Order: sequence, then C-alpha cells, then structure tokens
Amino acid sequence: MTEFDPRLYGARWAGVYDDWHAGMMDDEGAVAVLAELAGGEPVLEFGVGTGRLAVPLAGRGLAVSGVDISEEMLAKLREKPGAEGVSTVVGDMTTVRVDGEFALAFIAFNSIFVLPSQRAQVDLFRNAAAHLRPGGRFVLETAVVGNKPPNEALRVAKVEPDQITLSGGTFDPVTATHNGTWIVLGTNGTRFYPISGRIVTHHEMDLMAQLAGLELEHRWGDWKRGPFTGDSQLHVSVYRKP
Repeated sequence: MTEFDPRLYGARWAGVYDDWHAGMMDDEGAVAVLAELAGGEPVLEFGVGTGRLAVPLAGRGLAVSGVDISEEMLAKLREKPGAEGVSTVVGDMTTVRVDGEFALAFIAFNSIFVLPSQRAQVDLFRNAAAHLRPGGRFVLETAVVGNKPPNEALRVAKVEPDQITLSGGTFDPVTATHNGTWIVLGTNGTRFYPISGRIVTHHEMDLMAQLAGLELEHRWGDWKRGPFTGDSQLHVSVYRKP
C-alpha cells in the first residue's frame, strides 16, 4: 500500500466531517452508554476528531480528554459550544501519554481502522490499558468485518444537480490494509477525501486486548446494548482492566 501520512486525513476531512457524517451514527446512544460506563470519573477519547462525542460527554459534567493527530480536527472541536470542557492533546494515539488516570478510554466509529498496521493497533490497546485505572474500561465501536474484502470498484455514491460523489479504493488481503478516497466532482472543482489504514475483526481485537492485559466484558450489536448476532452490522466491544 502507498505510504499514507495520517495527518492528511484530518487536513482534508476536518471542514466537512460533521456534515458528511450527520445522522450516520447513534451519537445520543453512544454518549449515554459511555457516560454510564465512566461513572462520573475521567474519560479519554482516542481519535477525538471534531468532538462529536467528547463535547456532549463534557456537557454531562465529565472530565474529558481527547487525543488526535490532526490539528485541523481539533481546531473544529474548539469552535463548538462547550468545547472548553474538553482537554485536547495533539499526538499519535498509539504512543501519546496523557496526564492522569481514567475510568474510561474509547475509540469510536471505525477509527481504529485508520491505523496502518497490526502492530500499531496492538500498541493502541496497550496505550489505552496504560491510561486506565484498575477496573477501567476500553470501548471500541466498529463495523463488523466479514470474510470478504471491501468492494474495490469505483462507485457512484451520490448525485446532485451540481456535483457527483464517487468512492473507490484498493484492498490488500495479505495485510488487511485498504487505501481509498472519496471524490467530489462539481462546478467548484474536484476535491479528494482520502482514507487509509488496516481493517481488524472483532475476533482479532479480543486477542489484542489479551496482549494488553484487558478482558472482554461486553459486546453489543449497537449502542442500545442490543445483542451481538451473526446479522449484526456493528459491534460495541467493552474491555475491562482487572
């Protein structure tokens, strides 16, 4: 796979991220579950981005810290009402060290997939564990990955009067890495929104958690704590530090 600068994602996506993803995720359900798991204690979000979850969690009175490698994403976070309740750190989520001990660490909406390798994903689990107090939890939300690779064909995603949106990419089944982009062609020109990284299954995450000294406590099919079944399209996995 072509080497991908992780800062490019934030630089390209920051200005449109909230608009593109509006209504796509269950933000209200996620905030409710995460706040309950935190139990009033400090929270750490890896890949905090524009603060989609961090800002409302802070609004519930929680002490929230957020890590992101993208200064552009964090700038968008700081523009939001209530953003002063979120302490932000620019850094690599696999290695960054945030002061304090946390009851809850989490990474949402496939953000673990942006990491480029299995080693980096294991490092994330270990870094999360290192930030947790005993009994603390690390929560991940991702799409369920099946046995078939993502669609590599260029496809039309959206057609509007003055622009058309395409998506496409490649997948390496040996390394489980993907390299793709969304392309917007319009009267104002052409814009590219790249996304790249490594896909990881929930089974593999369980092993990563073991390597980090964490234990699977819950796995739900959604943020409403629905059962995880063979038909689930999403999983919310909760790992606990003994």
